Amino acid sequence: MPRGSDNLAADTPDGDTVRVRDEREVGGRWRRHQHHEHLAPGAALAPWVDHLWTVTWDYAEPYEQKVPPSASVHLTARDGAPPRWHGVTTRHVARTLSGRGRVVGAALRPGMARALVGPVAELTDGERATGGPSGLVDAPALALWLEDRLPATPDPAALEAAAAVALVRDDPDLRRVEDLAARCGCHPRRLQRLFAEHVGVGPKWVIRRHRLGEVTDRMAAGAPLDWAALAHDLGYADQAHLIRDVTDLLGETPTAYAARYPPAEIL
Repeated sequence: MPRGSDNLAADTPDGDTVRVRDEREVGGRWRRHQHHEHLAPGAALAPWVDHLWTVTWDYAEPYEQKVPPSASVHLTARDGAPPRWHGVTTRHVARTLSGRGRVVGAALRPGMARALVGPVAELTDGERATGGPSGLVDAPALALWLEDRLPATPDPAALEAAAAVALVRDDPDLRRVEDLAARCGCHPRRLQRLFAEHVGVGPKWVIRRHRLGEVTDRMAAGAPLDWAALAHDLGYADQAHLIRDVTDLLGETPTAYAARYPPAEIL
């Protein structure tokens, strides 16, 4: 993989030494080569699909794009190739982009993929072919193909799983599986089984992902971060435990991750 000449090797507040990086990876420069678009799904897809998306790129030399972990199952079609299912990703993944290309996708609502892919945990951190046709080169075409394969109505258990994930998303004070189970009116073990079948990961991971999402959102916005205060707000014992969790999830420390965004002061 070609690398740029920017040398970012330096000690950082989270104890990391940043490696020499591809200059396109720093300060949001990758955005010069990529265009991202999100679209709302139509009424028929809305119960199952959170959003449709398109990414186009133009790179003279190959670029390794890091994609953060996702709690959604995605349906994608790259450069008109047959569509593929991508399971929930529990850590960041790297996709190599080169030349000009385009990928369109549909992000399913967490909890709603079971009717389309089978037990969702079996697809976690993996992907497989759908058996679909080539030529789905835009989001509307992918949406129509997916719509033809949907059941008439959502499964009640899927709706229950989706509602549990929505509770985690909407209530930042939910930090323990036992508390989520109580809110859902079920035993934690039943919640674990429900998430394995319909979400693809356990409720503890989903809670952790949504709480840490606040960290990455703030870094992406370029806002100053007080790590000690943020750790306290998110229920961590101290800054070190928060940074450890972010690093485990993203595969790099927060400061290294933040370097890919426009200039931000990381306190």
